[in-house]
Amino acid sequence: MSVLSRAAEMPMPDERRADAKPWRRRGWLMRRLLLAADIVGLSLAFAVTEVLYGSSGRPDTFDLGDEIVLFFLLVPMFVVGAKLLGLYDRDEERTSNTTTDDLARVFLLSTTGIFVLSRAVFLVRGHNPDPTKMTAFWLLLFGCVAIARACARTAARRTAAYVQNTVIVGTDDVGQLIGRKLLQHREYGVNLVGFVDSRPRPLRPELDGVNVLATPSELCELAQKQRVDRVIFAFSNEPHDVLLQLVRKLRDGGVQVDVVPRFFEVVGPKTNVHDVEGVALVGLPAVKLPRSSQMAKRALDVAVSGLALLVAAPLLGVIALAITLDSAGPVLFCQRRLGKGMREFTVLKFRTMSVNVDESAHRAYIAETMNAKAAVGENGLYKLDRSAEITRVGRWLRKTSLDELPQLVNVLKGDMSLVGPRPCLAYEVEHFQPHHFDRFLVPAGLTGLWQVRARAHSTFGEALELDVLYAHSWSLGLDLELLAKTPLQLVRAGTTT
Repeated sequence: MSVLSRAAEMPMPDERRADAKPWRRRGWLMRRLLLAADIVGLSLAFAVTEVLYGSSGRPDTFDLGDEIVLFFLLVPMFVVGAKLLGLYDRDEERTSNTTTDDLARVFLLSTTGIFVLSRAVFLVRGHNPDPTKMTAFWLLLFGCVAIARACARTAARRTAAYVQNTVIVGTDDVGQLIGRKLLQHREYGVNLVGFVDSRPRPLRPELDGVNVLATPSELCELAQKQRVDRVIFAFSNEPHDVLLQLVRKLRDGGVQVDVVPRFFEVVGPKTNVHDVEGVALVGLPAVKLPRSSQMAKRALDVAVSGLALLVAAPLLGVIALAITLDSAGPVLFCQRRLGKGMREFTVLKFRTMSVNVDESAHRAYIAETMNAKAAVGENGLYKLDRSAEITRVGRWLRKTSLDELPQLVNVLKGDMSLVGPRPCLAYEVEHFQPHHFDRFLVPAGLTGLWQVRARAHSTFGEALELDVLYAHSWSLGLDLELLAKTPLQLVRAGTTT
């Protein structure tokens, strides 16, 4: 899915939105493009399968004409199934929906489609179709549809219709935090029009150029004039009934409404909504990792890390040689970190800095960025500038994140997991709030929620909240999702660093 990384090169949202036609919004665009992508993917999978395998020539098998008829029956079934699974609607509803978010449902749909197709053949001909050919079609179907969807999203993100004019209601810390994150992630395709608040607070320096445009009573009129597609309700001092009326009016007007929940810090991917006689309740599951889940997570770690070390062995050797030739010092950087249960272990990384670097600057920076109001650096990131200490090879290793490859050994040994909170230093614990210690309920990870969702766009305090959110929301599906998204995130980071 690396084609999606090209979205990072797209023009800024407000530059494209000016050309958008009023009736062509993101939902209108994405439903049509994704439908076309599914049909193209289906057709390509069918064509390649026929080229590779053709017809066997046996009297009990279908000829090409029969297979074409079955294919045309499969297409509407696949499209209807995709609609039922929400595969055409989530790009409008979510700011950051990607093809990796679709993979599980595309896999389910492809598997179901092949099963129904094979049973149809059995009912008509009284025999099972060629298993090799059907397996090939199944794999090609899944792969071609996924790739076609990725290409469709890449194309869509370069158009004016994809961009959503967005207004945030509330200028408190939460509202400004959301505004800052929207501005930092242009791949979301969001044009932050401004804020709405009856008693606005001063805006952070990172929001320079964004203004408070109106009061909540003027929001509906503003939405119509500015062609607003999305309104995000952060925390506001307006009465509950006033905000509820605004939400209803905006939704009636075709505007996507997002509401930040009061306990957003603990609302994660495993959160579910149920009800008591129609009154919606947000369910927060207990924080626990059953033994069976621990075994599944460990099995995934051993299998993937072992295979990755074998495949990457030549690259590891080349990097080690480059470090040796570039600067004096050891190839590996070894440091004590805290893992699951706050147990210490030695984390392994390729050395990217000169030896004997003073850690006092990092200690001070951690303390400074624990505050949500911390100022962003000159590079637009929350990242300590240590360019003077970084070696030439180290600069490239950090840009590509290849300096972390030796941590695969930590994963194989059981010190870490493939996915989990960032392994933290002992002195960082000094700044923890009580709930931050929940991050130690799961193993530290090579990648994780913070690395995929934020990286250096978040303060240290915000990164801790993401670590806690991961610990509270763990599932094998979440691990697989984060693993699938990590390569794309690394490519994006490498192209923008």
